[in-house]
Amino acid sequence: MPSALSLDLRQRVVACVEAGTSCRKAAARFGVGVASAIRWHARFRGEGQVAAKPVGGDRSSHGIEAHAALILQPYEARPDIFLRELHDQLRDRGIKTSLSGLSRFFARHGITRKKGRSTRPSRSART
Repeated sequence: MPSALSLDLRQRVVACVEAGTSCRKAAARFGVGVASAIRWHARFRGEGQVAAKPVGGDRSSHGIEAHAALILQPYEARPDIFLRELHDQLRDRGIKTSLSGLSRFFARHGITRKKGRSTRPSRSART
């Protein structure tokens, strides 16, 4: 993904548009796309900013973090609960999430979901 254009360029384009030039002419003058000039100017009018918005990162965990107590409550009552069971319980309560979202939630909270060994050790190991 290409990097954002400089803040200086954005400010010059917006200042040119604010001075009365059309977005198309300002874009041609500074060698940027017309859509970019329109978006920058609209953002400047709406938010007062022309800086690039942050790219990447987590934008959805706040939704599941708001329900942390409801997620941790069944887990603490039954630590061996499967993610699918927990997901179904949350869905019944009206909380929309995914299995991978729950997995990332537990990872953020430092909770491991590994199960214990299901088979007993071999007899030859006992001496």
